[in-house]
Amino acid sequence: MSHPPFSPDRARAARQRIGLAPEQVVAAMGQLGVHRSVTAVLAWETGAMTPSEAELFALADALWCPTPELMARLPRSLREHRLARQFSAERLAERIGMDADAYARAERDHRWSGTDRQTLGLADALGLAPDELLRVIRRAGDLDDLLRHAVEGRWKQHTTSLARLVPAPEPRVAQVLRALHQEYARFNERYMGHLVARNDNARLRELATERAEWLHGLPDRFLDLVGHRAGPPT
Repeated sequence: MSHPPFSPDRARAARQRIGLAPEQVVAAMGQLGVHRSVTAVLAWETGAMTPSEAELFALADALWCPTPELMARLPRSLREHRLARQFSAERLAERIGMDADAYARAERDHRWSGTDRQTLGLADALGLAPDELLRVIRRAGDLDDLLRHAVEGRWKQHTTSLARLVPAPEPRVAQVLRALHQEYARFNERYMGHLVARNDNARLRELATERAEWLHGLPDRFLDLVGHRAGPPT
C-alpha cells in the first residue's frame, strides 16, 4: 500500500509548537508501541522519507495534533477518512463487519461494495454525515469511470461533470485533465513506439505495467492536482 499523504512542514511545526526535541518524539512514539529512530523522525520532517500509516498515527499522538493536520488536507477519499480516524484497514473492516479483503478492494479500486448495514457502520465509524457519506462512496466509482474516459478520449466533454463531482472550479479541472490526458498519451506513444520497433516483449510488458499502475493511481493524482493551489500543473 502506498504511503499516506504527509506534510513534513506541518510535522516539524507541530513538534516545535509544543517544544519537543526529536528524541522526545521518539520516546513518546515508543510508549505507543511504535519504535523508530531520531533519524527517521528527522527524515520525515525533511521529506526524505514518508511515515507509514501506523507511524503517522503514532506521530500525530506524540505531537498532540489531529492526524489530518499532518496530512495537510481535509479527508476526501475513503482511505483518507479512515486515516483521519486512525483506523487500520483491517480494524475498520472488522468494526463494520466487512471482509478485510473486500474492504481493501473498495479502497484500492475506488468502488464501494458494502451492504446497507456495512455502509451505516462505515458512516458511524468515520463520523460521516449522510451527505458526506454519499459523496465519499458515490464519488469513488463515478470518479474512476469519468477520469478513465477523460484521459482515454476527449477530456473537455468531462470537465463539467468532474467539476461538479469533486467539487472544484471548472478552469482548474480543465487544466488538470489536459495535463493528465497528455501524460496518458505519452504512455501510449512509448508503447506504440516499442511495438513498431519490435522491441522485446519484456519491455512491452514493463510499459503496460507502468500504464496500469498510472491508471490505478489516477483518482488520487487527480484529487491532488485539483487541490494544489500553487499554480497549474506542469
